[in-house]
Amino acid sequence: MDRFVIEIGMGIDFHGQDVTRAAVKAAKDAISRSCLIGLEEVCGFSQDNFDENVLIDVTIGVTRPDEVDKEEVIKCFPVGKVSVRTVYGGLKTEGLYFANFGDKDDSIEVAVASVSVKIKK
Repeated sequence: MDRFVIEIGMGIDFHGQDVTRAAVKAAKDAISRSCLIGLEEVCGFSQDNFDENVLIDVTIGVTRPDEVDKEEVIKCFPVGKVSVRTVYGGLKTEGLYFANFGDKDDSIEVAVASVSVKIKK
C-alpha cells in the first residue's frame, strides 16, 4: 500500500459534550479539502473497485477516546475500507452551559482527525 493523501481536520461540539459528534465533524472537515480524482486518472481505479483498492486510516484525538462511536465516523467515508483508531488528545475548554441545547456542563469538546488514504498497487 502506498500513501496517496493525508489530511487533518478539526471538529467541535459546542453544546452537549459529545465526542462522537466532534469526531465526525473532524473527519468530515479533513475530507472536505480532498478530491481523490487521481485514483481514477492516475491509478486507473474505477468506482467499482475503490473498496478493494483504497484503505482509509483515520486517527481521532479526543478527550474521551473510549466514548467515540467508530461506526459513526466510518459512515463519513463513501468508499474504501475504513479503519478508525481513537487516541487521547483533542481539547476540552470552557464554554457556556445552556440546558436547552443539551449541555451537561459548560465545556466545549474539540476533536482532531488525521485521515490517510492508501492505495493498493
